[in-house]
Amino acid sequence: MTAILADTVALVTGASSGIGAATAKALAAHGAAVALLARRADRLVDLKSEIESSGGTALVVPADVTDAGQVAAAVRR
Repeated sequence: MTAILADTVALVTGASSGIGAATAKALAAHGAAVALLARRADRLVDLKSEIESSGGTALVVPADVTDAGQVAAAVRR
């Protein structure tokens, strides 16, 4: 498959499970580097490993999106 999202970075909130995790996997499969954002760091680490084992690029960013300071820090990172 062509990496149609190569040179793209996506920040995915709620990435620790469900639709967020599925979205992160799909974006990574199409070539995007994904920043995985959620409160559950342990689940994010597992998802990062899964993405990277498939050849993707991922960054774990534990954060609570209800906290504006944490969201701003996540975007800066």
